[in-house]
Amino acid sequence: MPERLREPLTKVLGSRTANMLKRELGLDTVGDLLRHYPRRYMELGELTPMDSLPEDEPISLVAEVRKVSVREMKTRRSRIMNVEVTDGHASLDLTFFNNVHKPQKELTVGRRALFSGKVSRYNNRKQLAQPMYELLDDDEDGASEEKLQERLNMPLPIYPATGKAGSNLIRNSIRPVLDTLPPDLPDPVPAKIRMKLGLIDLSSALRQIHRPGDRAQLAAAQRRLKFEEAFILQTLLVWRKATDRQQQATPRPYVPGGFLDALDERLPFRLTEGQTQVGEEIAADLAQEHPMHRLLQGEVGSGKTLVALRAMARVVDSGGQAALLAPTEVLATQHHRSISAMLGDLAAGGMLGGDERGTKVTLLTGSMNTATRRKALLEAASGDAGIVIGTHALIQDTVQFADLGLVVVDEQHRFGVEQRDALRQKGENTPHLLVMTATPIPRTVAMTVFGDLETSVLDQLPAGRSEIVTHVVPARDPRWMSRTWQRVAEECRAGHQAYVVCARIGSDEPTQDLHDLEDLIDEGQLHLVTDAEAAKFDQKLSEDKRPAAAAIDVLATLREQPELKGLVIELLHGRMPADEREEVMRRFAANEVHVLVATTVIEVGVDVPNATAMVITDADRFGVSQLHQLRGRVGRGKAAGICLLLTEAGQGPSLDRLRAVESTRDGFELARVDLETRREGDVLGARQSGLSSSLKLLRVLRDEKVIVQAREVATELLDEDVRLRAYPHLVDALRPWVGSDRAAFLDRG
Repeated sequence: MPERLREPLTKVLGSRTANMLKRELGLDTVGDLLRHYPRRYMELGELTPMDSLPEDEPISLVAEVRKVSVREMKTRRSRIMNVEVTDGHASLDLTFFNNVHKPQKELTVGRRALFSGKVSRYNNRKQLAQPMYELLDDDEDGASEEKLQERLNMPLPIYPATGKAGSNLIRNSIRPVLDTLPPDLPDPVPAKIRMKLGLIDLSSALRQIHRPGDRAQLAAAQRRLKFEEAFILQTLLVWRKATDRQQQATPRPYVPGGFLDALDERLPFRLTEGQTQVGEEIAADLAQEHPMHRLLQGEVGSGKTLVALRAMARVVDSGGQAALLAPTEVLATQHHRSISAMLGDLAAGGMLGGDERGTKVTLLTGSMNTATRRKALLEAASGDAGIVIGTHALIQDTVQFADLGLVVVDEQHRFGVEQRDALRQKGENTPHLLVMTATPIPRTVAMTVFGDLETSVLDQLPAGRSEIVTHVVPARDPRWMSRTWQRVAEECRAGHQAYVVCARIGSDEPTQDLHDLEDLIDEGQLHLVTDAEAAKFDQKLSEDKRPAAAAIDVLATLREQPELKGLVIELLHGRMPADEREEVMRRFAANEVHVLVATTVIEVGVDVPNATAMVITDADRFGVSQLHQLRGRVGRGKAAGICLLLTEAGQGPSLDRLRAVESTRDGFELARVDLETRREGDVLGARQSGLSSSLKLLRVLRDEKVIVQAREVATELLDEDVRLRAYPHLVDALRPWVGSDRAAFLDRG
């Protein structure tokens, strides 16, 4: 980062303002502040005479504060501030509520400002409720109409802010920084690329994003800065891909008559076309002298685990070992159980009664007792276990392998790059890597998150998979709820089983608020600010803040439910001791438990073909892709599945998301819906960690063309020189995201 951008804000703004920005927004340097982009802009338009204000229309006016009063609200712990302003001919009431500290401090009697908002009427008087305002400097008190109109034509930036560090404070803080900004900041986007694509330089872009003279300047700044975000990210991913190919790996060729052939002989079904094709892609990668880096994404139930198992068998045939990393003990244990069952005597290679072509399959988790853990560690270190399945426990220093040839990471979005690489470093040569996800990923998300990996897609379901019907159920209607439990009982009494999924374990866990008063105020959804309106809003908030149903409480309720009388109902959640979880899952798999009340520990990997019904409580509290994942736990056998989404949500975005899940089983379509309704970082997940937070303007769905263009440019640049020796400013921008194990590579040559 250039020296000017590294400069502490305390040197530019003074300690009081700088400390406020750091405490409230995490902004520490000049660069931090300049990269704190506006989230939207106001069009102020023409000045409106105060004596002819149109109602229910946005207006802008210049006025002087005549009178200020503040009073406490009766129904909530906040205050209302009433301000009377005048233009010398007429007066108007302004009303501020909730956090009034800042306007109370700034809008003092005699102060002039530019006000903007929508005119409403209260007590037969026109008013502006929660208006935007910009204070006019003292030297602008006599500003000409032309000068004011020039300001009105400039888009007014509105920043991500807090109650104590509002948009005005941020705007006023940025002003002196922009005034002293050098015109030739070191630019991570090379000049030849800017010229080719018609992009402005970094200094101009930062000025115009914060102080645009008009919409054209703003558009040019946004286009440049979006491309920069995409370009740096894509350069990093293409660079990772290029440097990975320079690493050495042990080739794992096909061995006729070995473990893989024995596995295929035992399969009671034919592979789908997709499984065959992806298997061939993986086989080709494994035969190379550089490590495979492949993402395998597939719909719920598409058979990813079998594809991974065949890859692991191939590695075992060549004398190597494979490690399968799962995010939870429940999933790791389930993988161990299902893979062992699928392999049969092939999972007991080297043991009495085992097939000599097979190998030992070992489980390693953090909750194991000392003796069991020691045995698992020995089997991994000696090479007796060709397949080792585990959780984060696999990453610990005490875990060693004789010849680690393949790392399979399940549900990759649950892990960071560092965790994945820590496991791969346990191989003498770099192991091959296969990462899997059951969350379908739109093309640009895959390009953004997994751009350093080759991608394979499984979009076919194996033959025999049944249909799953999904319904949204209004949870406030007792008749619908009674019918829900009747439907569960019908499935169980027909010999099948059911899941009931809850968002939290116990009533001691907090539930995240779904709405924020400031968001609604900022979006202009509240206009009248009377005590009565505040009371109505309080009621809405209290409804939205209702805690999600807890699994422990739901268990007790269902055991008393008359419709479920006589059924065995048990509980499963992540805080249970490992042996208790294992016993509950064993009994459920053996159909000794009819209804399993669980948290999202069952979201991935749990495979009980006899389970046909799922009820998801407070379904609106879950993401769309998560609901799709959960739903995939039923209908895995020959009988059709049913998924009931319980919700108290009324008309609005939450219900719309549930209707989308109800209407389609296309995971890619639902992933797009999910991405459109969630924050970008949530979708990018742990893998990019801090990097995802650097995407401030870029949106991976909306800006697909920008991402594709950045990918092409980055590839061309790295084809010229993978060390980027001619582009030191780009290298400086990449270095924070490279990682200590690779940073030296950029500094060579």
